[in-house]
Amino acid sequence: MQNKNQPIAREGYPFIALFAFVTLVFAFLGWVFLTLVLLFLTLFSVYFFRNPERVVPEGDNLVIAPADGKVIFVGDVQEDRYFKERVKKVSIFMSVFNVHVNRVPCDGKVVDMYYNKGQFVNASYDKASQSNEQSGILLETDGGAQLLFVQIAGLIARRIVTYPIVGDILQQGSRYGLIRFGSRVDIYFPKSATVTATLGEHTVAGETILGTLS
Repeated sequence: MQNKNQPIAREGYPFIALFAFVTLVFAFLGWVFLTLVLLFLTLFSVYFFRNPERVVPEGDNLVIAPADGKVIFVGDVQEDRYFKERVKKVSIFMSVFNVHVNRVPCDGKVVDMYYNKGQFVNASYDKASQSNEQSGILLETDGGAQLLFVQIAGLIARRIVTYPIVGDILQQGSRYGLIRFGSRVDIYFPKSATVTATLGEHTVAGETILGTLS
C-alpha cells in the first residue's frame, strides 16, 4: 500500500509545493498579508495530509475504524447492493481537522469494488450515503464474512483516492486511501456481527474497535 512510513501522504505533495511556491513569490514581492495567508495554507496542507503511525489492537474478528472522526450514525439500514437485507451500519464523519488517510478495518480479500459519481452535499447528512460521490470496497475474510466500507466525498471534498483493486489481500490497519478536505466513511456489517461503536464516539483509524464479526 502507498504512504507506508511517510509522515505526509504523497497526495498532499502538489498542494504543499504549490502553496509554498506562491508563498515565496509573494514574500519576494513584499506582499506581507498575502504571504501570511499563503504561509497559513502551506502549513495547513502539511497538517491536513499528515500520516501518523497507528498501533492495531490484537484480537480475533475485530473490526477497527477505517477513519479518524466522529461516529454520526449507528443502526440498522437496508443495503441492496451486496447484502440485499437489513444490516448494521456505522458512519464516521471526518472534519478538515482529522487525519484523512483511511485504513483497512479487517483482514480480507477485495471481492468487489464500485465507484459512483454524485453530489457534494455535507457529508454529515444521512442522504450523503446515497447521493454523494463515493467509492466502496467489499471485503471477504478467511472465515467467509463480508464487510462493506465506503468512502464518501463531502461538501468540500472533490477527490476520493482508493489504492486496492479486486483480488488484493488487505491487512487490517494498513492504509488503503484517503479523501481530500472533509468527508465520511460508512461501514456495513453483516447482520450477525456485533457492533460496539456508540453515537458521538471519536474514532482513531487503525486503533478504535467498532465491533466484531461472528
